[in-house]
Amino acid sequence: MQAIPASIGNREIFGLSKTAFLCSRHITSSAVLRCMDWASKQRDASVCVVSGFHSPLEKEVFYFLSKGSQAIMLILGRSLYKNPPEILLQMLGENRLLIVSPVSQSITRQSEQSILVRNKYIIRSADEVVFGALDKAGSLYPLYEDAVEEGKIIKILGQQ
Repeated sequence: MQAIPASIGNREIFGLSKTAFLCSRHITSSAVLRCMDWASKQRDASVCVVSGFHSPLEKEVFYFLSKGSQAIMLILGRSLYKNPPEILLQMLGENRLLIVSPVSQSITRQSEQSILVRNKYIIRSADEVVFGALDKAGSLYPLYEDAVEEGKIIKILGQQ
């Protein structure tokens, strides 16, 4: 039996159908526009999105999603927040956020290794995986290959 990771928020979100969103830091402007359009559609359709919301574009997607009313699952590559930012506190109060940390709670800063653990957890948690941008030479490409092997439904919004 797999241990349940550290979390705060609405644990019922674990049971929802979820769409993962991952995006590299390097992305074309046309892919940015496709990602923002995608985020707006997810918000309007009340789709539960799971992500680390760490890269600049992932943060923008989170901002769009936070304006909706759907559930969101935030996966950290470090320990849980001791003092969550105000936007997260608001969403926790609305019972529509689950913050999960699948790494040791002694990790206070994200590292390459903890980010890999986080991203693998995001993919395992989702029914569908959306890559905002995918570069065959990038660090997300092996995760894309893993998701394909796992039989996940995959969408790629931009490629380099």
